[in-house]
Amino acid sequence: MGRNKYAQSEINDIRRLLHLKNKANRFGQKQIRHELRTKYEFNISDFNEPGKAFGPEELDEAIKRRAIVILDDATIADMLAKRARDRERDAAEQAAEQPSAAPGADWQEAMKQWEAWEQSEKEK
Repeated sequence: MGRNKYAQSEINDIRRLLHLKNKANRFGQKQIRHELRTKYEFNISDFNEPGKAFGPEELDEAIKRRAIVILDDATIADMLAKRARDRERDAAEQAAEQPSAAPGADWQEAMKQWEAWEQSEKEK
């Protein structure tokens, strides 16, 4: 699930990308959907009916029915900053929960030891 609150400038960019998506070939559509998901956290599936195309008109309908809310730039900036802090906190917690590697589990170190042993066997 992506966001449902955007600044007017973001809505304008999303509208432009949706217009381009409807004109693009399959590969172009995939690239545009990827940009919508990654840059704007905008998932078309959050707002459309399955099987129907989603373009600028459907975006306007989603805004009218308040599925998408337009807020001022400062509020959006604060919201994005909080999301970034939350992501960093979650990543730190996840890293802390990771168990430490068992002794001898470092494959790179094991490979170095193997190569050293192999070299010593060749020299015999």
